[in-house]
Amino acid sequence: MRIEGKNYIAGTRSSQGDVVVHSIDAATGEKLSYDFYQATPEEVNAAAEAAAAAYPAFRALPAARRAEFLEAIAAEIDALGDDFVAIVCRETALPAARIQGERGRTSNQMRLFAQVLRRGDFHAARIDRALPERQPLPRVDLRQCRIGVGPVAVFGASNFPLAFSTAGGDTAAALAAGCPVVFKAHSGHMATAEGVADAIVRAAGKTGMPAGVFNMIYGNGVGEALVKHPAIQAVGFTGSLKGGRALCDMAAARPQPIPVFAEMSSINPVLILPAALQQRGEQIARELTASVTMGCGQFCTNPGLIVGLRSAEFSAFLEQFAAAMTDQGPQTMLNPGTLRSYEQGLAALHAHPKVRHLAGQPQEGNQARPQLFQADVALLLEGNELLQEEVFGPTTVVVEVADPAELVRALHGLHGQLTATLIAEPADLTAFAAVVPVLEQKAGRLLVNGYPTGVEVCDAMVHGGPYPATSDARGTSVGSLAIDRFLRPVCYQNYPDALLPEALQNANPLGILRLVDGQPSREAL
Repeated sequence: MRIEGKNYIAGTRSSQGDVVVHSIDAATGEKLSYDFYQATPEEVNAAAEAAAAAYPAFRALPAARRAEFLEAIAAEIDALGDDFVAIVCRETALPAARIQGERGRTSNQMRLFAQVLRRGDFHAARIDRALPERQPLPRVDLRQCRIGVGPVAVFGASNFPLAFSTAGGDTAAALAAGCPVVFKAHSGHMATAEGVADAIVRAAGKTGMPAGVFNMIYGNGVGEALVKHPAIQAVGFTGSLKGGRALCDMAAARPQPIPVFAEMSSINPVLILPAALQQRGEQIARELTASVTMGCGQFCTNPGLIVGLRSAEFSAFLEQFAAAMTDQGPQTMLNPGTLRSYEQGLAALHAHPKVRHLAGQPQEGNQARPQLFQADVALLLEGNELLQEEVFGPTTVVVEVADPAELVRALHGLHGQLTATLIAEPADLTAFAAVVPVLEQKAGRLLVNGYPTGVEVCDAMVHGGPYPATSDARGTSVGSLAIDRFLRPVCYQNYPDALLPEALQNANPLGILRLVDGQPSREAL
């Protein structure tokens, strides 16, 4: 696999600057031999302008043509071979089996959005026909459907080098919506990004897409210029709260503010209820340990807060949980920066007088060791920020509450979350029914007797939630509903049929379900 390290602009490669950056071997810290040319301000501008130039032709393509493009990308990603997998492993320290699985998830995301395009419901077509005889005033002919917002800037995530990066969910949703993409490659896996970018460019060529439909830039500090560029109409981001909030503020301060769809920070509370604890406490301890330490805890859905009610059974569970966590070995993190952040989070927990360390060996070397802490419930009731901050890595914090009333008060103290989980028996679900409305206000996905690590790519999935889990709780970054973020409604009043989008024409050439005069219909008018 050949790595050039040049920026992707309008189907060509560009290296105008003299700043060269490198990715590293995540396991050894060794600098990899590939040179990547940081995009100059002129190249950032050229990439955004290329996307803007491609937008009119790309959004005007029939949805079936865009579906063919996405399916071609999926085929090219599936064809990425062992040499590609080896590069991803070096840049991330993730095992080959994980990368192979993520490659399949990435291509399947593309195929899911191709299905959405062929299905046609994303158009959300609504037609209210003219009522010229209506009194006291007639009604004009009004027809509404949705179009892509325009060029989208997408930022790669560190922890999913494929599924949340170059051809990840944000890119797939934007392209499906008819929005060209300018992708900012993550500094931790630039060679990986290049391999995937090549696949997208090949697919674009094979399916006759406009030259600027996909662009990619390298480098540190280039993201600000990209977000502020007037051609960019929306931003997709997965990463830290600090990084996501900075992008939101930049976008809001533009002369023309634009939306930023940022997935940022979540501690994903898991509530372990009494009847479940009585029946299977030891099993829960094992399963929870596996979830906390999976992938070195480097998942945005990692369970970072465990809540239970004070009892002898809960005390026994804590002993079992601590023993299981102690038995877990160290793992290599994605990069040295991630390890440093993990160690800083651990240090903050160790330093607080209302937090005690329950399990885990001291940190040493360049690997992360799993840790378990217990915090006083007062930290939640007082709104202390310590327990609200995600510690990205294989660690979690346990909080014990006195009774159901204190449990509800503690949950009210939580910030927005991606997920909230109930480990419960039927009797628990009846006895603790009051917690469900609270969790519905706090999280985007509610689980019963499962663990939040693992996000299915499908129509019903929601990977989002109230701030700071995401910047906009109305959307999702996983699943077919993610396309909504990059669409906007347009209403056509008294338009001649021939000038209307196909989704709104009388003959309904797409054969889609439409809302016609308030009633769902597939019929021609």
